[in-house]
Amino acid sequence: MLNAEILRDAEQRRFAWRCRRGLLELDIVLQEFVSKQFESLNMIELQAFDDLLALPDNDLWDLINASKNLKKAEPFATKTASDMLEKLRSVRLNHN
Repeated sequence: MLNAEILRDAEQRRFAWRCRRGLLELDIVLQEFVSKQFESLNMIELQAFDDLLALPDNDLWDLINASKNLKKAEPFATKTASDMLEKLRSVRLNHN
């Protein structure tokens, strides 16, 4: 394995661990997202995903369910974060 592959694999494991949450529904969506879409994410998307994972479970779940929107005042409320939420929503919708 090349060093870049080893680093990418380690990063994927780190994200998978961070996706283990207290809300079962959120845990399922995040774990599925990492297992199916992690490889396609670029560095900017990974940062946006990391920022979203810093949110409390209920806040993140509300964003994924679209019952709340990103507030523009939030420092991580970027176009990339909005795009990441759309990807997470597609996993949630495809899972049901």
